[in-house]
Amino acid sequence: MATKKDYYEILGVKRDATEEEIKKAYRKLALQYHPDRNKSKEAEEKFKEISEAYAVLSDKNKRAQYDQFGAAGFHQRYTQEDIFRGFDLGDLLKDLGFGNSDFFSTIFGRTGKQYYTQTKTGYSPGTGGINFETIFGDFGEGRSSPTDQIKGNDLEVPLKLTLREAASGSKKIVRYQVNGQIKEITVKTPPGISTGKKLRLAGKGAPSPYGGVAGDLYLNVEVLPDPVFQREGDDLYVEKKIKFSQAVLGTSIEVPTLEGNKTIKIPPGTQGNTKIRLKGYGMPKLKGGGKGDLYVKILVETPKNLTKKQRELIENLAAEGL
Repeated sequence: MATKKDYYEILGVKRDATEEEIKKAYRKLALQYHPDRNKSKEAEEKFKEISEAYAVLSDKNKRAQYDQFGAAGFHQRYTQEDIFRGFDLGDLLKDLGFGNSDFFSTIFGRTGKQYYTQTKTGYSPGTGGINFETIFGDFGEGRSSPTDQIKGNDLEVPLKLTLREAASGSKKIVRYQVNGQIKEITVKTPPGISTGKKLRLAGKGAPSPYGGVAGDLYLNVEVLPDPVFQREGDDLYVEKKIKFSQAVLGTSIEVPTLEGNKTIKIPPGTQGNTKIRLKGYGMPKLKGGGKGDLYVKILVETPKNLTKKQRELIENLAAEGL
């Protein structure tokens, strides 16, 4: 249920809204989406969402943390249980006409089994609080405690690659911060990876505050612009200038590829902006194998500062209709 959406947007209030305005907005939405009044699955999910938003924004400390770090940063510091810890909607929901409905009962449901409530030393059996058995499944003798099953937060960090690193695959050292400590890990990128892809490293995220498994680390890939090649999908594009006479008469030129320079022929009468395709000289394909293509865009240079003789020759050509 944890969300990274904007809590202010969820409740429909401004970022400088007062406590009373936040409470009023929640009351209005709760009347619309409370499961006792609206039986749709969409309404139940919406009620969970607005209740989470209210749990944060109605708490001065949590709201300050949310405003400071933003949604993503806030959820790296607060688990679902942290958000609702010490939060009681009983009186408010009763005022709205929903009886003595236990908030966590509404959100997670009760099974008649034992509940766990927070104490100064952890969680102990009781009759209120979060039903960890409902959330994480039944547990008994010989199994881990319910809090041990709470996963640590996932983390996201950027991973910047040059075009050539993206093409060949590379080993990169990634440094990131976890709970104030700098960690370092070496990651191998697959050939052909592109901007927008994510690499997941299981168990390399934040540790669980209750001794459970650590979260995952997600690397957000960004392939940096290249001074020579432009990339479109698995294809590459490069521009090459030739002289006017070369375009007219034809020639051979060298063009750059990821594998080194390659000589190609320019046929006589080549027009400006003509694209010559070099099959298989593009980026490796992540799926299916093979490579994209390289397209050489021919730019014809028009002479500017002509000598008298050159001008006469051009004029003669023009007179002959060329």
